[in-house]
Amino acid sequence: MTQNFVNFHVLISHSPSCLNRDDMNMQKTAVFGGKRRVRISSQSLKRTIRKSTYAVEKLGKPSIRTKRILSKEGEIDLKTTMIKALKDQFSEELITKTMALLISKDSSAELPADGDAVAPWVVDEVAWFCRQVQQSKKDGLDDKAIAKKLKNELSSMHQALSGGIDVALFGRMATSGLMSELGKVDGSLAVAHAITTHAVESDIDWFTAVDDLQEQGSGHLDTQEFSSGVFYRYASLNCRQLQENLGGCDRQRILDVAAHVAHLLATETPSAKQQSFAAHNPADLVMVSFADMPISLANAFEAPVQMGRNGGYRSDSINALNQYWDRTHTGFGISERCAEFCLEETEVPEGMTLRKSFDELKAWIRNDGEDA
Repeated sequence: MTQNFVNFHVLISHSPSCLNRDDMNMQKTAVFGGKRRVRISSQSLKRTIRKSTYAVEKLGKPSIRTKRILSKEGEIDLKTTMIKALKDQFSEELITKTMALLISKDSSAELPADGDAVAPWVVDEVAWFCRQVQQSKKDGLDDKAIAKKLKNELSSMHQALSGGIDVALFGRMATSGLMSELGKVDGSLAVAHAITTHAVESDIDWFTAVDDLQEQGSGHLDTQEFSSGVFYRYASLNCRQLQENLGGCDRQRILDVAAHVAHLLATETPSAKQQSFAAHNPADLVMVSFADMPISLANAFEAPVQMGRNGGYRSDSINALNQYWDRTHTGFGISERCAEFCLEETEVPEGMTLRKSFDELKAWIRNDGEDA
């Protein structure tokens, strides 16, 4: 049975930390079920995933996200970056003309200093465009004819996104030039803001920086909000959308990406204030389901989890998640295959299978939700 959506549900308990801050340097929060929860934004989680060593090793280098097309001499900009990356394949003139065509629809136009917005650029994709422009110019096509030709080559272009798979996962909105017509990519991985399963009251860290050459007092005084908690992370992968974004690759490639996504959601943590708090905590539970629709289980925690008899929120959060999955799965008669890995000893509901190790769960994902 082939089902289109892979749903990821992760519980991860972070020790005291301040992983995501707002414009006032305070922890990001949200009110859910009438209670204040600490929040890690989806933007923060996605950037953490894109920039992680694991993602680079397993999925390839991330896209370059910038609006800086040109800059003052000596500063890094998109044009310089692309010329450096592609100089062994194409001339500087061709790369510049291709970028001008993508940004303004006119290959002879001057490149602007800044684009309309921060947008992701993929080196392999720009290389693909360079090859098309190079051949089209040999064939005597003008810019309008090139644009018309390229609109029929979107599947081939999307294959180049394997070199910047974060765009295929998280999507791209382009607002100007040829990219506004050819470069729009609907994201295949929806990522929710992570919230604590329980209410949280933050603490304040009053800290000083001691000046070794000052006899009395401190060189710097400040405060920083922090807290700890069990976070629920949720994401949903649209397999058909990812296949389309990657130019029609086979499902096994998608399942391999899904296994890597599970690993990233379970192990990657935003870097904010980590030199001060070192909250490098792996997931306590990873639940994955193959289903015909995206299904969040956040409402398992709409009523905040209460502290257990012996303290802590982990065990009761795990129980609440499993019980809510059982109620939604049974109550709606959802057709899904679901498996779970958990660091604590736990009993899973009927219809869900328990995996002994995280590697076993990832192997189950790669086998399309079936036992090998």
